[in-house]
Amino acid sequence: MAVCPRCGQENPEGFRLCGMCGAALVAETAPAREQRKTVTVLFCDVTGSTELGEQLDPEALRVILARYFERMKEIVERHGGTVEKFIGDAVMAVFGVPVVHEDDALRALRSAVEMREAFPELGVQGRIGVTTGEVVTGTEERLATGDAVNVAARLEQAAQPGEILVGQPTLALVREAVEAEELPPLDLKGKSDAVPAFRLLAVVGELARRGDVPMVGREREQRMLADAWERSVSEGSCQLFTILGAAGVGKSRLAAEFLASLEDTLVVRGRCLPYGEGITYWPVVEVIKQLPQAETDPVAARTVNALVADEPLATSPEEIAWAFRKQLEAVAAERPLVCVFDDLHWGEETFLDLVEHVADLSRGVPILLLCMARPELLDRRPGWAGGKLNAANVLLEPLGPDETARLIESLAHFDEGLKERIAEASEGNPLFLEEMVALAQESGDGEVTVPPTIHALLAARLDQLEASERGVLERGAVEGRVFHRGAVQALAPEDPQVTARLTGLVRKELVRPDKAQLPGEDAYRFRHLLIRDAAYDALPKATRAELHERFADWLEEHGTTLVELDEILGFHLEQAYLYGAELGAADDGLARRASQRLAVGGRRAHLRSDLTATIKLLQRARAVLPSDEQDVQLDSDLADALFFSGQPGPAEELLREAEDRATARGDGLGALQARLHRAIVALYTDPATSSRETAELGKQAIPVFEAAGDERGLAIAWWAISLQEHSLVRFGPRNAALERSIDHARRAGDERMATRLSWTLGAGYLFGPATVQEGLRWHASREDAALNRPYDLATLAILEAMRGQFDEARGSLAEARSRAEELGQSMLIAHLGETAWEIELHAGTPMAAEQALRESCARYEQMGERGWLSTRAGELGHMLCELGRYDEAEEWARKSRELGADDDIMTQMLWRQVLARIKAQRGEVERAERLAREAVAYGESTDGLIGRALAHLDLAEVLERAGRHEEAADEIRKALALCEQKGDVAMAAQARERLGSLEAPRR
Repeated sequence: MAVCPRCGQENPEGFRLCGMCGAALVAETAPAREQRKTVTVLFCDVTGSTELGEQLDPEALRVILARYFERMKEIVERHGGTVEKFIGDAVMAVFGVPVVHEDDALRALRSAVEMREAFPELGVQGRIGVTTGEVVTGTEERLATGDAVNVAARLEQAAQPGEILVGQPTLALVREAVEAEELPPLDLKGKSDAVPAFRLLAVVGELARRGDVPMVGREREQRMLADAWERSVSEGSCQLFTILGAAGVGKSRLAAEFLASLEDTLVVRGRCLPYGEGITYWPVVEVIKQLPQAETDPVAARTVNALVADEPLATSPEEIAWAFRKQLEAVAAERPLVCVFDDLHWGEETFLDLVEHVADLSRGVPILLLCMARPELLDRRPGWAGGKLNAANVLLEPLGPDETARLIESLAHFDEGLKERIAEASEGNPLFLEEMVALAQESGDGEVTVPPTIHALLAARLDQLEASERGVLERGAVEGRVFHRGAVQALAPEDPQVTARLTGLVRKELVRPDKAQLPGEDAYRFRHLLIRDAAYDALPKATRAELHERFADWLEEHGTTLVELDEILGFHLEQAYLYGAELGAADDGLARRASQRLAVGGRRAHLRSDLTATIKLLQRARAVLPSDEQDVQLDSDLADALFFSGQPGPAEELLREAEDRATARGDGLGALQARLHRAIVALYTDPATSSRETAELGKQAIPVFEAAGDERGLAIAWWAISLQEHSLVRFGPRNAALERSIDHARRAGDERMATRLSWTLGAGYLFGPATVQEGLRWHASREDAALNRPYDLATLAILEAMRGQFDEARGSLAEARSRAEELGQSMLIAHLGETAWEIELHAGTPMAAEQALRESCARYEQMGERGWLSTRAGELGHMLCELGRYDEAEEWARKSRELGADDDIMTQMLWRQVLARIKAQRGEVERAERLAREAVAYGESTDGLIGRALAHLDLAEVLERAGRHEEAADEIRKALALCEQKGDVAMAAQARERLGSLEAPRR
């Protein structure tokens, strides 16, 4: 008998076409094709066969068993199952081979009930076990191989005579159609955990159809979407509109209908990829490539161009979001703009932040951000669009009866009876409905069967494709939802008709043409992601491993123009390795290739300050490497990202592991680099770690790294030295060490580390021995100053305040704050409290500084930050003293003292100065003088000129309150000399005024 590959019908020998569906028949000698399928397995066994053999003549027993086997086979096949084999007196049947049916589980249980009812007339007793699960089919040895086969056999062995035991996966598919009672979980041989089981009592009906996902109606949604667009155009505003819904509910159709109604509007599209975590800006790049040229901010243009060209650029997620928004605004100023983002639930957190940034801050131009996502987006972002007056979320519901009827009519012309059956079975889910229409059109028999899940529906449809078409579809699925003809051809070199197959799949509405991402290629998109998933899931894991590797090889050659190529290649190589490893065929070469690509992608993400993507990519790069090949460089990069993302504990532990591994394999340089990096991190995690010991370790490491030519090791060593100098407020040596660290980082090719450290040089010019003029020259010479980064503007603001240019200083601060708010840089906004303090301290307007410092401290406390908070608390206490609010000042001084580290000299000075002023005001002169002189003594060891000057001025206040005017004048003169040495015009003027006031009464 020849079995039809489309419908599973058996046909007499000699038939060329199937008598049931007309498909071409495959010869029995055709090679078997391995697939992964979800099938239902049934085991039936005769109980008491030994006793029966004792009672009956062998010939009589043979007749009984022959009748039993024949009847069991007839029952199974009548319900669409296939008998794999007879094992002794047991029967094994599989439902879903050769062709999957949407209701295979129910068919198996009906067969089981009929078998049980047939036992008495056959003169035997029997027991049955049934379960559902994924298996591999098409192997030469067996019809189906997988855990479901073993579990079904064990359930049968656990059953009593006349009993049918059913596994939980089967019952979940047919629960409404059967009566069953739950049993205590069974301890089955070979299973580590007890297995849930149910006793089947009866099959009572068909599968119940129910809509499990709540959604919203279509007409109201169209009005809401149109209203959002009208507001955007009439008000010149940005509107965020998100269509939420389960797969197949009609999100894309709703968006397409709206977009088709627009006139004189530019529509651009981007989609989020499911290739794995870490691919952040793919949808942004897709959109940018579709935008026309427009005049925009030169800094934004530079950032955008670098992103599209995949050029290294030291930036941040906030700056990228700002630049992208500026680009959209420039285009929308010429023509209304709709920016469509699809599959938003796949988006990285950084990308979601970008979308909300545009929605929150874009003003004055008509932009509609039209997003589509599954409801899972709200699991990740419960507050998505919440609280925004310019945003709306909509959740699609199943179609109503009238809408369902209209959709069926638009797809095909069926008789009323068939339309009614489809409408009833689909329950208004457009994907269910469309696939049922397509299935009815292809089968031509007018039958409509409804799958218990959409996966079963799609698996049933794909099983009806010709083998060649299905092979093309599966190979496209390896690339993803959007795939290229050349990739399919490379993965199916034996098929000369790939283009024709793809055309046929377009006609069958399984795929549709799409915009190619690669030059000279044709691209196709699966009509639904679940079609792609169903095709991919059918591939055996060994085949997946092979195809992922082959696709990576093809893409490496043809995808050189792709942004984030390394991340995509890393994903496919990673998948190839993981599948192979799962099957016991781990390929270390694949692991190395995958790790290398993922690491490159992670380091690129680090350069743009996308720490979330950095950590995910580097963790994946690390995970695929064998334990004896773990790379200290990779561990160090990951630890660095963890540290700056606020996870110093995990960073320290990772570096400790890296050090131990390097030591164990005799890698002295690697162990030293990890040990030094860990010592730096420990400054923030272990109170017992001193900056002196860390710097000493760095000094000891320098000759070792120099001898080996280890530039990165030298960068870390000099960084460690600079941290001690910073803590000790020795800014000259600090900056010198930083400059050396930056130089070695650049020689090592670590531009991210070099850029980050270069931003911190400004503090040395502000507070160290360099004059104000030297600071201004340094600022002007900086290449990054042209970018007007908030860091640079903040530095410039303080330098202008020192020159007495307070309006200019406040203007630079306002610009820095505005840019920081645009970029959403919360930490930097908190840092600007210090900038405000310095400006208002120099201007003599403490009230403005007090307000800025309170906001800064509140932000730090909200973020759980302690290091900067300790210093800001001391500064706030100082301003409160200026305002005469000594009780409040004392609270903040004690907070500064509590939070400050012993070797944080600036904090140690500040809290003493504040408490000294408080004690002096209360008449506790002796205690006040001791604290003030301690602060001055701390300052003597530093080169922080303005910090030292402020300590002398505070000591002068204490002495003046004690009536020791000459001593107070001497302290003011010391402060004046320091201010003049710095070139700090404003602070020097304050010192002269105080000195004049102090000396006036005695003249």
